Amino acid sequence: MADDPRILVSTDWLEAHLNDPDLRVLDMSWYLPDAGRDPKAEYDAAHIPGARFVPIDEVSDLRSAIPHTAPPVEKFMSRMRKWGVGDGHQVVVYDGAGLFSAARLWWLFKLMGKQDVAVLDGGFAKWQAEGRPTEDMPPMMRDRHMTVSRQAHLLKDVTQVAQASKLGTHEILDARAPARFRGEAPEPRAGLRAGHIPGSRNIPYTSLLAEDGTMLPTPALRQVFTDASVDLSKPVITTCGSGVTAAVINLALAQIGHDAHALYDGSWAEWGMYPDLKIETGE
Repeated sequence: MADDPRILVSTDWLEAHLNDPDLRVLDMSWYLPDAGRDPKAEYDAAHIPGARFVPIDEVSDLRSAIPHTAPPVEKFMSRMRKWGVGDGHQVVVYDGAGLFSAARLWWLFKLMGKQDVAVLDGGFAKWQAEGRPTEDMPPMMRDRHMTVSRQAHLLKDVTQVAQASKLGTHEILDARAPARFRGEAPEPRAGLRAGHIPGSRNIPYTSLLAEDGTMLPTPALRQVFTDASVDLSKPVITTCGSGVTAAVINLALAQIGHDAHALYDGSWAEWGMYPDLKIETGE
């Protein structure tokens, strides 16, 4: 994989650039409740040198009834300033699962108009497995000004997704596990119907990853989309349970050079909640 500081970088690349003055490393680890993992405790025990810990709630809109929706511009800017992240910085985001929640923060930076941000391929698990340096103390942080230019076209709301589903103007790609997509497994959030958005296709985010949690090589990524009969001449809308793993698909699309993609922020947490929205089950 060729390193691209706007999409994906290797552990080799990050270690080589660790002492760059304008590098900022962010730990965006987050897990589903049934994983039984505490991301902040894991960060406190060991993290990549200089990394700042980003709790998912600090980059979400907590006023929304739907989990993990994009925060207001002002909240994103203030949190990033607090962590010393601002204009002129190269940002690298990682998580403890390999490649799971880090892509969500990468997408949020893109939504805010920031281009110099990449995900660490394989995440902290790969970094540790390779015996690379870690530390257990948070870094000294200095406030840094950040300007933001929100890219509204990267985010879709329920009305836009319903229209795309009805008219077939976009490929709607669902990152959830196949059993949830087919409606055979219950949703982890209470009160949601089972199934998927009509016309959507299932691209489980795990299908885009190798066994070590790194993203598949570009030809293999293209094959995943081909095998799922995805028409990449169309723009894409990604979705999942709550808008986190959907961003792994956005990252993969960026990696193969497909730039016309947006994320449905409400995802199934919203769509599955409203009985007047149609659903499908099965393949």
